[in-house]
Amino acid sequence: MKMIETNGLMAMRQDIIAQNDALQKAASAGVTDAATHIQPAFGAAMTAAFNEINDVQHAAGDMTQDYTMGKTTDIAGVMMARQKSSLGFELTLQVRNKLLKAYQDVMSMPV
Repeated sequence: MKMIETNGLMAMRQDIIAQNDALQKAASAGVTDAATHIQPAFGAAMTAAFNEINDVQHAAGDMTQDYTMGKTTDIAGVMMARQKSSLGFELTLQVRNKLLKAYQDVMSMPV
């Protein structure tokens, strides 16, 4: 039984050493390399979110135009689309404000 416990401990030790080696390799790659991997993913996510909000706003505008021209009588659908558009705009504004505040906080940090 002592041999089994020792083998388990040796396996755990090897796992820890392997993880340590992987972390050292990642650290030796440099901070700028890690930052460039994160930046495109964040930028792509923000671009996708802004494009989706833009699409919602265009759809709301189209529905409003269709309603005013008499092509549709679904006032509830038009109002829901306009509300979604408004909420999307407010969300975009709040995200911008939070990002700007975070940037200002980082810039005001002493070095």
